[in-house]
This record gives sequence, C-alpha cells and structure tokens, in this order.
Amino acid sequence: MIFFNDLPLTTKAVFAALTLLSILTLTVTIFKLVQFRRLGVGGHKRGEEILDDWLNGRPDEAQRKAQAGQTVLARVLGAVMSGLRARPSEPGYGEELARQVALAEMSRMGARMRLLEAVVQMAPMLGLLGTVIGMIDAFGNLALSQEATDPRLLASGIWTALTTTAAGLAIALTAYFIAAWLESRIEDERQTIELVISSAIHGRIAQPARA
Repeated sequence: MIFFNDLPLTTKAVFAALTLLSILTLTVTIFKLVQFRRLGVGGHKRGEEILDDWLNGRPDEAQRKAQAGQTVLARVLGAVMSGLRARPSEPGYGEELARQVALAEMSRMGARMRLLEAVVQMAPMLGLLGTVIGMIDAFGNLALSQEATDPRLLASGIWTALTTTAAGLAIALTAYFIAAWLESRIEDERQTIELVISSAIHGRIAQPARA
C-alpha cells in the first residue's frame, strides 16, 4: 500500500489540487441547496394559488399572497400583477416588470454554477497530469537504477500514477451530475416563470375534459 508521505512531491501537489476541487464541489453544492431553499425555487404550488386567485377575480387576495415573496413565482407574479393593476390598458407594462424580476431571479439561481463547470473540465486534466508525472517518475527511477529492479516496484509506481486519473474522473463525474441536476431545476423554474407570466396576462388555456 502506498501512503501519501511516500509519494513524490509533484504527485502530492496533484492530489492536493484534486482535494481542493472536491472541497469546492461540496461547498458549491451546499451553497446552491441553501440558496434554492431561501429563494423558494420549486415553490410552484404557492404560485398556482396566487395565479388562481388572480384569474378568478380575487386580485387583492392574490397580491397579498404575492407580497409575502416566499417563492420565485410569487415575486414574479407580484410584479406582473402590480403592472397590470397600475396600467390595465397596457399589458406589456406588467409583462416587462415581470421579466425584469424574472431576470434578477434567474441571475441569482445561476450564481456559482460556472465553478462546477470549471471542476468538470479541470479535474480530469489534473488527474491526467498526475498520471503523466507519476509515470515519468516511475520510469525515471527505473532508468537511474544500477541494480535489477523488482517489477513490483515499477507496478507500484504506475498504480500510484493511475490513481490520480481515477480520482480526477470521479470528482469530475460527481460535479457533472450535480451541475446537471441543478441546471434542470433552474430550467424548470425558467419554463414555469414563462408560463405564469403568460397566464397572468392572457389567461390559461382551457384544459380538455378527461374521458
């Protein structure tokens, strides 16, 4: 078994960098989960309640619920309803207010996502760099050796080198799946925002009756 203290300095540096990337991935993931919770991402039920009140002739109740601002949809609907009530003859005004709020919300939801994308790209490259450096060290020691070299020692050096690639790929895959999941939640929220803005201004399309 190879211990960390027995590794070459360059390989230690690569492992240290990979450790930092894994910590960064964990930190960003926790940050996004807390942020999404605070922003109210995915709070569609509350948004549907507000929209139902608005479309069913209860604007005061709808506005009261929207003013609590506990979810993304509530804040967007609050903006569109304020615009429509302020200028009933100009639906474009309410739509523009809602889109401004929506852009601000989307910007907040997208914060720090590029860090995960950077980890996905950097981790495999660092792992490969560690493998190349480890292979150079292993064969360099073999070339400088004046005695018959035990093949097990060379195999041990190669094994150590390849572990950096495995670690880099594992970190990159983890970051990729986390980023994909977070992006899917952001995209779902974006589509729902578009739908509720249109519904608040133009009304809902009647749902066909089930057979």
